[in-house]
Amino acid sequence: MDFETLRERALAFREDLLARKDEIAPSDFGWYPYDTMANIFHLDALLSGPQRQVFDRIAGTRIADIGAADGDFGFFLEAELGCQVDVIDNAPTNFNGLRGARRLVAELDSKVQVHEIDLDAQFELPAEHYGAVFFLGLLYHLKNPFFVLERLAERADLCFVSTRIAQLTPDGTRIQQQPVAYLLDPTEANNDATNFWIFSEAGLRRLFDRAGWEVVDFTTVGCTQDSNPSAQDRDERAFALLRSKKTR
Repeated sequence: MDFETLRERALAFREDLLARKDEIAPSDFGWYPYDTMANIFHLDALLSGPQRQVFDRIAGTRIADIGAADGDFGFFLEAELGCQVDVIDNAPTNFNGLRGARRLVAELDSKVQVHEIDLDAQFELPAEHYGAVFFLGLLYHLKNPFFVLERLAERADLCFVSTRIAQLTPDGTRIQQQPVAYLLDPTEANNDATNFWIFSEAGLRRLFDRAGWEVVDFTTVGCTQDSNPSAQDRDERAFALLRSKKTR
């Protein structure tokens, strides 16, 4: 299907799922409060030319939704594209300890599999091969992003990834064209100790290449002029579609 049709189906699924979550109204935990399905708008801005049909290629394949919150996007891919879905997250840092994803599996009579995996450990993925992994908003929360991207490149054909990037350091040093990353202090960005590496665009592209990925499409959103790693009003995000150089 064309991406416009997919986007409309995703938005309809989002409304149905929000209504279902309101219906369930669990008393022992809260649903993840942010709209992960809104990533469909960023994917719309990212994908160009023949890549706008990329979801046709992953229909029916096994996919991994990593750092998935309640797994909304994975449930959508199962329902609309017939994908076999592994939801992967680290329960201690997941908003509700993965209780949301597990409750939805039961409520939706889904075959989505929920896995507790710490990507900062020497982890193994649940499957040998994936048609695609969705790895959105997670990279800068990892201590060792190189290891994780390299491991994913060994198992997945495609990767949809997003992360925070920066053009300046907090003191104003321009880094956009330098292949570097800024290591945050635990209190420096939103007082969140799980924020670690904020790459420059050049640094992120080099990381992708050295970890075994080819950049197919790339875009940035948010503060696209003079972004920096720590200021909330200077937040720039990169979105990329990557193709593995290792699974060909």
